Amino acid sequence: MASVLSIVEIIVGILLLFGGGELFVQGSVALALLLGIPQLVIGLTVVAMGTSAPELFVSVLSTLKGADDIAVSNIVGSNIFNVLVVLGCSALILPLRVHSRLIRRDVPILLAVSMVVWGMASPGRMTWQAGLALLTALVINTIWEIRTAKEEGDADGEIDADEAKGGYLPAFIKLAAGLGLLVWGSQILVKGATAIALSLGVSETLIGLTIVAAGTSMPELVTSIVAALRGKADLAIGNVIGSNLLNQLVILGLCAFISGDRGLSVDPVMIHRDFPIMVATTVACLPIFFSGGVITRLEGGILIGLYGLYLVEQILPYTYPGLDGPIERFTLMALIPALIVLLGWQSMSHWRQTRRLPG
Repeated sequence: MASVLSIVEIIVGILLLFGGGELFVQGSVALALLLGIPQLVIGLTVVAMGTSAPELFVSVLSTLKGADDIAVSNIVGSNIFNVLVVLGCSALILPLRVHSRLIRRDVPILLAVSMVVWGMASPGRMTWQAGLALLTALVINTIWEIRTAKEEGDADGEIDADEAKGGYLPAFIKLAAGLGLLVWGSQILVKGATAIALSLGVSETLIGLTIVAAGTSMPELVTSIVAALRGKADLAIGNVIGSNLLNQLVILGLCAFISGDRGLSVDPVMIHRDFPIMVATTVACLPIFFSGGVITRLEGGILIGLYGLYLVEQILPYTYPGLDGPIERFTLMALIPALIVLLGWQSMSHWRQTRRLPG
């Protein structure tokens, strides 16, 4: 009976997320028009902050309860899920044209922040001073984000003016209603999925990296898919990059800061395995983003395949404990580098084809 209820909760949660994603994208696009802010910046800030709310609630509450493993693994797992699944699914629906601003500025910043966070976590405990530094970096980056975007303008800002019809109130109502449905749907989905996972007897860290991370990342997935279906590639991609930045600067920074003198403990396994994978997924995007500015359906499929392999690497050792070491070495030393090379080759091929096109 409990399993049936959990499955129903998962289905209801997903339905709420789809409805919330549609409302949130509509409100964010309308707000972009009304404020004169480019869609990309809305994706990197307003939409990203809204869709990161479930991660914020889960991680902060976990930190306050002393469940640091869930707090940190939720953030790391969500970032991996965002790049591999959210971008992958969005590209499968519609090949995504990457804004040059992302290539020049936002993806390199995300990569730098990810490496710095990995370094901060490497001693096994993140101090409140490290959390304060991340929060300060957030303020600086947000101010720079908005100022530079307004100066550069919105090269891909062709939006139907009717989407801003009605003024600020309808836009904010859509944003608030969408955010509410996203948060509510995520809570229901995570509750049902966690109940099923716990019945299987797996660890909290695994739950945080997989079930909780995927559940709290559903708003990003749904919002980016809806944006892709509506032809808003800037929102789809900017939402992912912005969410990953906020997950680390805001959520991890806040969790470390409120942990106080005890600090935010980090599982050693995550330091040696999951943090490097999080950085590697960002690195894997670079050849895609530089290949003529388009994420193709093939590249989206490869990203989703990478996440499938990540899940296998996470779950199989619990089923066959003796395979833990060999699987981890094979994944980190052979499989991921091979797939990055494949992505690079695909990207270079696409770039050469683009160069040969006339005009």
